[in-house]
Amino acid sequence: MYHAVGHRPAKAAYGLSVSPDAFAEQMELLGERGFTPLTTAQLGDAWRAGGRPLPRQPVLITFDDGYEGVHRHALPVLAKHGFASTLFVSTGWLRGAHDEGGALDTMLDWDQVRELSAAGTEIGGHTHTHPQLDQLDDDRLRFETVRCRDIIADELGAVPLSFAYPYGYSSRRVRRTVRAAGFAQSLAVGNGLALPRQGPYALQRVTVRRATGIEEFERLIEGRSIARNFAKDRALTKGYAMVRRVRRAAGLIRRSGG
Repeated sequence: MYHAVGHRPAKAAYGLSVSPDAFAEQMELLGERGFTPLTTAQLGDAWRAGGRPLPRQPVLITFDDGYEGVHRHALPVLAKHGFASTLFVSTGWLRGAHDEGGALDTMLDWDQVRELSAAGTEIGGHTHTHPQLDQLDDDRLRFETVRCRDIIADELGAVPLSFAYPYGYSSRRVRRTVRAAGFAQSLAVGNGLALPRQGPYALQRVTVRRATGIEEFERLIEGRSIARNFAKDRALTKGYAMVRRVRRAAGLIRRSGG
């Protein structure tokens, strides 16, 4: 899971960014090790009954949010290796007619998104304004998923098949809403390897950060030391999940007048 790719990303995006040189080195390693990148839709299809079998060493290369550096820096590297990828866009953050503001750094415009799509990048949904979905009421939750879906379909001429939860946050209610909006699969974070038993709407990914060196990246793609590397992240995720459930419950009480 990547976010921004750039030499000098904005402070708010820096920790979850990677430098162009680091990204190129990481893709070179994937190629040397014989990995075959897939789109998220291809993975979902392979794990359904009757789908095509996976290649020997499959891997997903995903980008969240829609930062401009994905086109400027990542696309040439992906094209060099012939790698597929998936870009999950927050439609209200992208530059153009649907821009709602609030983006953390310079974002893609729709011409760039179309160029990425034409080059083999799957374009998936990442909501409209990038909220914490599990904190929204039902109407706003549906708006965020359906509005995102419809804008992508209008701009690209094809309904998106895959979705990724902002911040990785979801719940049964969120997952049902994403499914009802027509998305066939969705990615969380979890910082673990994706497995069929997670189900198509809670597939895990591992986070690649500015601080991820090439040796750590090598361990991640080999599936080694993932639990240890992300132990702190998992502990924080569990703790914050409890906080979010309390906030959600408190919000429902306030709205009901209790």
